[in-house]
Amino acid sequence: MSITLLGIIGIVILFFMLLCLGMPVGLTMAVVGFGGIWYILSLEASLSMVGAEIWNTFSSYGLTMIPLFVFMGQICFYSGLNERLFKATHTLTGHIRGGLAMATICACAGFAAICGSNTATAATMTSVALPEMKKYNYNPAISVGSIACGSTLGVIIPPSVIFIIIGLYTGQSISKLFYGGIPAGLMLALSFMATISVLCWINPEWSPRGPKSSWKEKLQSLPGFFEAVFLFVLVMGGLYVGVFTPSEAGAMGSCFAIVISVLRRKLTWRAFNAAIVDTLLISCMVFMLIVGAVIFSRFLALTRIPFDIADWVAALPLSPTAILGVVFFIYIIGGCMMDALALLLITIPIFFPIAQKLGYDPIWFGVMITIITTLGAVTPPVGASSYVVAGIAKDIGLGNVFKGVSYFLPAYAFCIILFMALPQIITYLPGLIR
Repeated sequence: MSITLLGIIGIVILFFMLLCLGMPVGLTMAVVGFGGIWYILSLEASLSMVGAEIWNTFSSYGLTMIPLFVFMGQICFYSGLNERLFKATHTLTGHIRGGLAMATICACAGFAAICGSNTATAATMTSVALPEMKKYNYNPAISVGSIACGSTLGVIIPPSVIFIIIGLYTGQSISKLFYGGIPAGLMLALSFMATISVLCWINPEWSPRGPKSSWKEKLQSLPGFFEAVFLFVLVMGGLYVGVFTPSEAGAMGSCFAIVISVLRRKLTWRAFNAAIVDTLLISCMVFMLIVGAVIFSRFLALTRIPFDIADWVAALPLSPTAILGVVFFIYIIGGCMMDALALLLITIPIFFPIAQKLGYDPIWFGVMITIITTLGAVTPPVGASSYVVAGIAKDIGLGNVFKGVSYFLPAYAFCIILFMALPQIITYLPGLIR
């Protein structure tokens, strides 16, 4: 059996175990990768290689970023910063038609800037924003759709765990990936808000106007907004001027999140302990995914499948844009079938060399595949964020969540096409970083 055929068989077994047997992603990648290396080399060589890879992975200084940024988001979550963010945006936009749904998008964007998690953003915004939209008789589908789609900003607007992993996995600058995600996330958020505006203009009964807040109420709500802005500017500004490394930025962000929460008397010991436990659980899950992906990628490298595919694709009589369109289509389909992070870890060794071979900017490509795979967080059959929203909003149902999400799919399509036509939108800010 040729090693190329062995690699193909390994990929088929991997997807069978994931999609049909429902096995954990990290474990599945590790088992298939280890078995493949054992077959190609030997048991002794595979044990040595896997042991070295696990040691090198867990001894990497760059991995410290993940628990630090996750911890910052968890502290903000348990201290109620999400609620204060929504209240601040609510007082500014609640009186216009569709204003509560727009406030939800704004609050999701703000919370994403300090959280970095789709599901955490979905859970917190469902609990905070949905009762308000029910109070003013908003259409159920538009209510839950805006929450589910707004939550996907959690991995696009930095700091993002997915950007950290892409950077570590491909050797790209994490700071540049962060800065590439800022305009992409803001443009997507604006597109969501424009979608809400159009839907509410066509169907005025979907979103009755709320009461207009007084200037006193607006001023009283601003501290909740400034807290998120301060943490975001601290992290991203420190990275931009070179005061912090990404790991140090995560540590400083966590430290100041605790200080702000304590000064405002919004963080109890029980909440602090819960934040630590959740951080450990999330970080361990991500680390297991990374280890499994590293082992599987070494197996693929031995089969030379990624390099052979890159050479074959580059030689096709198609334009680079057409080839890229096929790659993105695969990501869209894959994102609908499995977790975005797992999909990226499996496919980056295959498609990243193709993008480099075609001459695409690696930062632009990293941001684009992150945006595209976020579709999988809200579309069936996986749709993790949609399931989180439906799980909390039990009276609305999963069908209405997916129906609401469908209203926002043109916004995703518009942004993807726009970033393909004008890649400078994503690459400009990273280009300013030395």
